Amino acid sequence: MKKLFAVLLSAALLAVSAAGCSSGASGAASSQAASSQAASEAAEPAASEAAEPAASEAAEPAASEEASEEATGEAGTSEDLTIRVGAFKGPTAMGMVKLMEDNEAGTSANHYEFTVMGSVDEVTPKLLQGELDIAALPANLSSVLYNNSNAGIQVTNINTLGVLYIVETGDTVHSVADLKGKTIYASGKGATPEYALNYLLTQNGLDPATDVTIEWKSEHTECVAAIAQAENGIAMLPQPFVTTAQAQNPDIRVALDMTQEWETLQASAEHPSALLTGVTVVRTEFAQEHPEAVDAFLQEYKASTEYVNANVPESAALLEKFDIFQAAVAEKALPACNIVYIDGDQMKDQLGGYLAVLLEQNPNSIGGALPGDDFYYTPAQE
Repeated sequence: MKKLFAVLLSAALLAVSAAGCSSGASGAASSQAASSQAASEAAEPAASEAAEPAASEAAEPAASEEASEEATGEAGTSEDLTIRVGAFKGPTAMGMVKLMEDNEAGTSANHYEFTVMGSVDEVTPKLLQGELDIAALPANLSSVLYNNSNAGIQVTNINTLGVLYIVETGDTVHSVADLKGKTIYASGKGATPEYALNYLLTQNGLDPATDVTIEWKSEHTECVAAIAQAENGIAMLPQPFVTTAQAQNPDIRVALDMTQEWETLQASAEHPSALLTGVTVVRTEFAQEHPEAVDAFLQEYKASTEYVNANVPESAALLEKFDIFQAAVAEKALPACNIVYIDGDQMKDQLGGYLAVLLEQNPNSIGGALPGDDFYYTPAQE
């Protein structure tokens, strides 16, 4: 067991080197915190490789009857059921906050125990050991865990589309083609941000190795500092770090929304994929034992997501209440964080296509292979 947690901790710490999105703040110290937490939002190949043996080792305890029965009562029953839901600070947790509030008020259909943690390395071992029933995770990590836990998890829905943006201090970039000959500052080399950038460049006729210069930095703050010193500086940054950076440097403008650019490329595809950040997963055993409860959760989760997108100021206040984002940053960043609820065939197309892009560039980033059809959760009533 100690070996399991050591490997998982190592995996998650390695993931911190990648780019993603998490809670933001204002000021230099807050920006450092936003950068550090943003890095943990994307589960990357380094984490994926380390997570593989850990996930395999955890396949048996993940299905621990004792852990499940302690929280839910007798196995297979839903009486007095408490659904344990985990997330880590960042956009993948944003859509849940109205449901968290309803649960606290006692008005939710199910009874939940929500745990919001600082990073993905805290969520993953709890899920694998059966201490969580449902969790919000980086999209590629869900595939890694599926592939290395004997299909021990299923994905129920996409909760966050892409959060990466191309920003600049000038006004020279209005299309991907405009990046030709330019220098781009970015973090997340050898990780999903690099693969997303490479995909967009190549699909727009640009060679990442020869048509652009990509200078890789270890943190988002370094990218911001670099473009501040360069004439017409360009960087790839995630939300909400874009918002915190713009608060410090008003010259920074969003040039390209990478999620929209991806959608443009997929416009004519029969089964279009999407640039993704996060998904929600359920332990397969839990879903089999409590299908009605899982389906009720998904209905409440969808309604919560719709509320968050339609009521930004109120949702920002809830995000601060549950220690996910500072309200001031959340209110500005939330509309650009692409919080969604996508399930069914659309989820399968978008997630499957996204994982296929990652597989082509680095198989380890998704656990070595595309997941099978049983990776995608089907509601009990269907």
